[in-house]
Amino acid sequence: MSKYLAAHTTEPVAENWVKPYGDTMNDGRVQLSFTLPVALDENAKEAARQLALEMGLDEPAVVHAEDMGQGFSFYVLYGQCKHRVDLSRIKVAKPEFETLDKDAINALIADKMGRKMVFLGACIETDAHTVGIDAIMNMKGYNGHKGLESYHEVRAINMGAQVDSEELVARAIEEQADVVLVSQVVTQKNIHLDNLTRLSDLLEAEGIRDRVILVVGGPRITHELAKELGYDAGFGTKSYAEDVASFAINEWIKRHAA
Repeated sequence: MSKYLAAHTTEPVAENWVKPYGDTMNDGRVQLSFTLPVALDENAKEAARQLALEMGLDEPAVVHAEDMGQGFSFYVLYGQCKHRVDLSRIKVAKPEFETLDKDAINALIADKMGRKMVFLGACIETDAHTVGIDAIMNMKGYNGHKGLESYHEVRAINMGAQVDSEELVARAIEEQADVVLVSQVVTQKNIHLDNLTRLSDLLEAEGIRDRVILVVGGPRITHELAKELGYDAGFGTKSYAEDVASFAINEWIKRHAA
């Protein structure tokens, strides 16, 4: 579009359009996988291909099909996506803080709090997946990033899996927790939304919601979702102890600035 046309049109000028990349730039090539509740046969394969067409993929092809038993089958398809998005229009909500290294976090806690910062973490209700909470809390951490137990200015209490929300709230009161960190991996039928809402409501009922910094993490967690549920921050995948700790001490400082 010429500069003249750009100046005399009401439509915004796209600055950063992107499509999926496969073999060549902007070819839109994607891979898709799903399960169908039918036994594997040629009709089922064709059904999978037609479903991909209905999803808007051009030239879909079933490249792998597998019988899963008991009337279920699994499919992998390739196809071409018609759509593109303008990255310049995308603004993802995220916590506003600077991620510090372990030494800087310890120094900041010591300087601003004058005591250890208490982190209480758990997987709540029926969730038994401790990988996420352990990555943040445990000494060894994850992927070369040490967990909060290794921070000498942090008292990290990991309650583990399947912790009732009432038990977590009671422990938060007992330990005078500064931060309550919850991990939710199980998301079937949006059970994580019910669990997280219930915990927030219990903290409100006990009158300590404003005193604790409430953080949630998990593969389907975003900061925007966390805020909607009444939490102070949400962390998704590729988050480490220093991210959570940096946010927590930054938030504590803001709350106590007055």
